[in-house]
Amino acid sequence: MKKALVLGAGGFIGHHLVSRLKREQYEVIGVDLVKPIYEDSLADQFIIGDLRNLDFVQQIIPSDLDELYQLAADMGGAGYVFSGSHDADIMSNSIQINVNVTKVAVEKEVKKIFYASSACMYPKYNQENPELVNCSESSAYPALPDSEYGWEKLFSERLYMSYHRNYGLEVRIGRFHNIYGPKGAWNNGKEKSPAALCRKIASAKPNDSIEIWGDGEQLRSFLFIDDCLDAVRLLMQSNYTSPINIGSEEMISINGLSRLIQTIAQKEVKHDYISGPIGVRARCSDNRLIEKYLNWTPQISLKEGMRILYNWIEAELNKNENTAKYEAKEKA
Repeated sequence: MKKALVLGAGGFIGHHLVSRLKREQYEVIGVDLVKPIYEDSLADQFIIGDLRNLDFVQQIIPSDLDELYQLAADMGGAGYVFSGSHDADIMSNSIQINVNVTKVAVEKEVKKIFYASSACMYPKYNQENPELVNCSESSAYPALPDSEYGWEKLFSERLYMSYHRNYGLEVRIGRFHNIYGPKGAWNNGKEKSPAALCRKIASAKPNDSIEIWGDGEQLRSFLFIDDCLDAVRLLMQSNYTSPINIGSEEMISINGLSRLIQTIAQKEVKHDYISGPIGVRARCSDNRLIEKYLNWTPQISLKEGMRILYNWIEAELNKNENTAKYEAKEKA
């Protein structure tokens, strides 16, 4: 039985990854500051602790580890990443984690390590014209990410690649493009646009207005969690060592995403456009390399994936409402 360590196992992608590895018969250790919110982790062992602490990292990385998945980061949706209020924490927290992990991974002779990077590291000058979006892996330089979160991801990529060159650390790097699905943040200020729109529409009455940041014409592509994990596992089983995109080429505007969710919900709402952080004008994964080297393409359409997400968030809302009613009745 292979042994895997998942850092960030309390988060959305990390939690799903633990479940995936258990289905593949791995022994799994999960590590995070908190346990998953929406269901218990399937990890054989779940360790609570701070990866910014070097002594802690040295304690939790075993010497007989086959695979390490590094997904731990200070992150969130546009409201968190692009507000500017969290830049220092985003950079210092995540960089400290990755400095500790690379150092100890070499010391403990970890056989293979996956680092979760982000499409936010791509230069903003290639993402302003929807007709000419360029997020090919080779377009990363000259570097000009549109956020400190993107700069941190770019720095950490280079850190892992340096450890690969200098110390022989077997590194795999995936640049995630807007991964979405159930059992992730949807109401705590760190949710991303698919979950935020599902929550707003599920909470609204017909013909109510929901808030949209900007004009709603900013374009993105979104990848369902199951497809993301398929790509991660293929990458870990491959010999490909350069950063590679893990995303969808199915691009849609935020307005279009809202309309899609309204169709799923069988409910019409209006849009109230307000000022807010929107990031680059257009971003879409370029999948030429991952198709060529891993023979991978997404299998779950945006419509199918959003239906799964919407139904889950609607159920969570109903659960919360029923709990609130019960507690109010008990107090009465």
